[in-house]
Amino acid sequence: MTEEQGHDAAYGSLGALAPDWYDGDRSIDTDEIYERFFGWVEDVKGIQPWPHQEEAIMDLLAGDHVILNTPTGSGKSLVALAMHFAALCTGRRSYYTAPIKALVSEKFFDLVEAFGRDYVGMITGDTHINADAPIICCT
Repeated sequence: MTEEQGHDAAYGSLGALAPDWYDGDRSIDTDEIYERFFGWVEDVKGIQPWPHQEEAIMDLLAGDHVILNTPTGSGKSLVALAMHFAALCTGRRSYYTAPIKALVSEKFFDLVEAFGRDYVGMITGDTHINADAPIICCT
């Protein structure tokens, strides 16, 4: 474990729970992704997921397409967070896109808090931060 991963693990980072994306050790199965993610959600974040969140995440991990149409504050962001984690655990890059820089910047800092700074980058018209990261926030 690198010093950075140790730092992230101390703060309950999802990045520390994933295989080492940068060393090519990039894949765990979907059952393990599910267990690690929901363990983090419940133990670190103190959140008890709602049934629609668990169902959507299970469907997405199974390779199904999902449209999650629920009210504001009902946990859609947690489902998106799970998909960023799943991509990281399987050696894929994921993207968060928004039409304006303010939203991208806000989500960038949220994802850095969740995954650790080495795993998240931001690309906008005038900003490039950690552009080779596995999770990219962009306009």
